[in-house]
Amino acid sequence: MHLGPKYKIAKRLGAGVFEKTQSQKFVLSEARSSVRKKRFGSKSEFARQLLEKQKVRMTYYVSERQFKNYAKAAIAEGGANPAENLFIALETRLDNTLYRLGLAPTRQAARQMAAHGHIMVNNKRATVPSLHLSPGDTIGVRLGSRVKTLFLNLVERLADRKAPIWVSFDIGKFEGKVIGLPKYERAEHHFDLAPVLEFYSR
Repeated sequence: MHLGPKYKIAKRLGAGVFEKTQSQKFVLSEARSSVRKKRFGSKSEFARQLLEKQKVRMTYYVSERQFKNYAKAAIAEGGANPAENLFIALETRLDNTLYRLGLAPTRQAARQMAAHGHIMVNNKRATVPSLHLSPGDTIGVRLGSRVKTLFLNLVERLADRKAPIWVSFDIGKFEGKVIGLPKYERAEHHFDLAPVLEFYSR
């Protein structure tokens, strides 16, 4: 999926959509741009829904079609909290899980890591970044890939990385595991899933 200039997109959607824009350099660039911006009236509800949809899409690096399918499935699944359904579907993708474990610095890098066959899921080689994972699934680095530059200094990198409580990683085995399901807490994220689901419920 081609995104275009990340700084330009992040200035429209917010720094949180890309890892590279969560930096002091971006803050300074955004401050310079804000001086030149014109002030507009408040956004309509429809515009807000579109904005939040784009935030989530860009954050998880998924296409419009993929995201629409996730949203529709979350709504169809029902339950008291469809936002939780959507969040779980996005978070438990293989590429996002690799990013959460700290094996890749960005979701885009995690997508490439999976697509290039460096990862084993339940002891089978996986090449589909959108593969859905469930509690109990194991995610390992393929034996032949462990010596590649991609995984050099992994011990040091993981030492500075705090994984969410729904995954764990054993550096000795080069293996991670899904030990639960992620929980959606609106305050912890730069996007809001409620207006996104309203958009697809129309």
